[in-house]
Amino acid sequence: MSDLDQLTQALARNLKRWRGERGFTLDTLAARAGVSRGMIIQIEQARTNPSVGTTVKLADALGISITTLLDHEQGPHVRLVPEIQAVRMWSTEAGSASTLLVGTEAGGPVELWSWHLMPGDSSASDPHPEGTVELLHVTAGALTLVVDGEAHTVPAGTSAAFEAHVPHSYRNDGSEPTDLTMVVSIPPVRREGR
Repeated sequence: MSDLDQLTQALARNLKRWRGERGFTLDTLAARAGVSRGMIIQIEQARTNPSVGTTVKLADALGISITTLLDHEQGPHVRLVPEIQAVRMWSTEAGSASTLLVGTEAGGPVELWSWHLMPGDSSASDPHPEGTVELLHVTAGALTLVVDGEAHTVPAGTSAAFEAHVPHSYRNDGSEPTDLTMVVSIPPVRREGR
């Protein structure tokens, strides 16, 4: 089985599992995620590989990390994630990329990301659920962080924290590559009817 087939099967299995654990019908999840019911059915039947945006919307609607939604093995209490198992979620031809390093569900989903942005590149994010917080630390270059339309310059050695329930984006307006580490903390989702 190829890596893509394994990922498709894991996504199908985990989406069904977490939808059931949350008590969400197909229609409920579709409405919460802004994803069509038909797309969710295709994903749960492992007949399609959704876009990163669709996967993020489903994870957010379920209140779990992308790592959990894509995880093909539920490991022990200590889980080591070798570099080869980190998931490249976004990249550009210029060489920019974001990589999901590890995630957990303790107290709500928490994800650890590594970003590399080449000069002139940017990545926009849809608003996350209310209560989502992002923490980031720039290790090289300078980041232009745009939160709800307001730009903030974050130079190397500087950290930032913001509520991510509004539109936000990450840009490299400089002439050198920008590297940063980011943590995303998403509030837990309660079962329907509770």
